[in-house]
Amino acid sequence: MNVSRKNVVLAALAAVVAAASIFAGTGNGQAATKKQLVEIKTWTRKDCSLAPWLVTEKLGFFEQEGVKLVYTGETQAPLQIPSLVKGNNDVGSGHPNQYGIAIAGGAKLKAVVRAGVEPAPSYDPKFRHMWWFVNPAKHPNVKSFADLKNLPGKIKVSTITKNICADFETNILAEKYGVPKEKIEWVTMPDIQAIQALKQGLVDVAPVHPPFYKGMLDAKAIKVADSTDTGLGSAAGLSYYWFTEDFIKKHPEAVAGFVRAIKRGQRWANANPDKTAKWVEEVIGVPVTGNHYYSEDATIVEKEIVPWIKGVEDAKVIPKGKITPASIVTHQFEAVGNDDKAYQNKLKQGAKKKKA
Repeated sequence: MNVSRKNVVLAALAAVVAAASIFAGTGNGQAATKKQLVEIKTWTRKDCSLAPWLVTEKLGFFEQEGVKLVYTGETQAPLQIPSLVKGNNDVGSGHPNQYGIAIAGGAKLKAVVRAGVEPAPSYDPKFRHMWWFVNPAKHPNVKSFADLKNLPGKIKVSTITKNICADFETNILAEKYGVPKEKIEWVTMPDIQAIQALKQGLVDVAPVHPPFYKGMLDAKAIKVADSTDTGLGSAAGLSYYWFTEDFIKKHPEAVAGFVRAIKRGQRWANANPDKTAKWVEEVIGVPVTGNHYYSEDATIVEKEIVPWIKGVEDAKVIPKGKITPASIVTHQFEAVGNDDKAYQNKLKQGAKKKKA
């Protein structure tokens, strides 16, 4: 090999080695500088609220937005908000009345984005927020909610806990159909237990959520009403994701990432109801044919909250004017939740960096 050719080969080898070194160095640098995920604590769910959390995590949307959910174990419904107040959890989900009561009592919580909403009346009824059932063997003459007023004595109605959707919307239906509210006696239990309780005649009426509709129908229960009958429109299925004010203040970017991720998950769940139902069924262990319908945007519509607050005011749970929709929500994250273009641009920038 002549000297000039030898120099060319050596130069080429040197270039390869240098390139390999640069590539290895870049890889190590990326690993070292990879953005650490911000942990967000929440309780473990095996109920109707599971779907958006499950879908968003399974599809990797939380991780893509720089957050990691840390599940702290199943928490009974009455203890969920206290777990946020104590700092054991950072985020929860639920209705404006239950969280509004806590905020009226001094809890430092804010709603950051809508979760469930009632779908349009033309949408498949299996996605409506709640159905009310009776046992035809016990009450053969009850064919509608209005027929309940003819029952003698107290009417036992199941509810997961106090001051949630079940009692709020049952009271609305009772007023609408002339059923005296003083006849209603609340019996606390999870939806999954309500199926057996109704079958055994331990309760007279069981309002349950979508993952449990099939179980009720399989048990031969009769549907007598649903949440669209309340006349509340989209507000009939209204729920939110609630963060502690402290977490919002310390980790606004993580909350923004959570909002972007969960909105993508909710849109996916709406577009893929069969797959979503299958995933939920695998976790909660009962047949599921439908879940809630979820808000596809991040806009908080304060007027939707008004009837929920009025419900607890009329029940004298909180003084009138103690809270307002504006006092229990923040609009801080609406823009990021609605800006899909920002997310797409983020993906494109990441792809360009990988190519480089």
